[in-house]
Amino acid sequence: MSQPLGTVPAAERPRERMWSLGPSALTATELLAILIGTGRGGQSVLEVACRLLEVSEGSLRRLAQRPRAELLRTDGVGPAKAARLLAAFELGARLAREERPPVHRIREPEDVVCLFQGRLRDLQVEEFHLLALDSQSQVLREVLITRGLLNSSLVHPREVFRAAIVEAAAGIIVVHNHPSGDPTPSAEDRAVTQQLAAAGQLLDLPLYDHVIIAGDRFVSFATAGLL
Repeated sequence: MSQPLGTVPAAERPRERMWSLGPSALTATELLAILIGTGRGGQSVLEVACRLLEVSEGSLRRLAQRPRAELLRTDGVGPAKAARLLAAFELGARLAREERPPVHRIREPEDVVCLFQGRLRDLQVEEFHLLALDSQSQVLREVLITRGLLNSSLVHPREVFRAAIVEAAAGIIVVHNHPSGDPTPSAEDRAVTQQLAAAGQLLDLPLYDHVIIAGDRFVSFATAGLL
């Protein structure tokens, strides 16, 4: 039988520590324990994880290189636990091989247009997108906030800033299209922009610009002095 979790103080349990402190604060043993899930044969899950590292001389790289049969011979590790470990090692290897996506830096409204014009210029409905930026004006994340019908799209500041806060953004830019082909801001566009700018001031997460794309033309609220 595995050791009941109730006998281990909550603050010392790997999963609880990960949620409260973040995965980088955990030891390799604790991370392995989360993957393994449970102990076996009177051993706690942390003891099984510790044994896995011991037979690999404390090296995660050596552990990942061990044949499957050797993993299964480790006391407390059965086929299900070994499969989870192998899957985690393979994910790590694929992540290491994956190329980092290009970093986009926004210096002017034309940079925003370059990112979005190909996607938005010919759409028959409005789409409202968020760019979350870091302190160097690099794009942390792009988020589709709403997809409207014909020429209307409802945008709530809560939906816009939620993703930006998660990304710990330093500021945001919003962009949407006008299927009509005319980028002139509507009364609704102006109202939404004012709401977002006000919310950004409260959250200390400024709205840098609102760009409207319509075919080959665009309007920048910042450049036009509307922000």
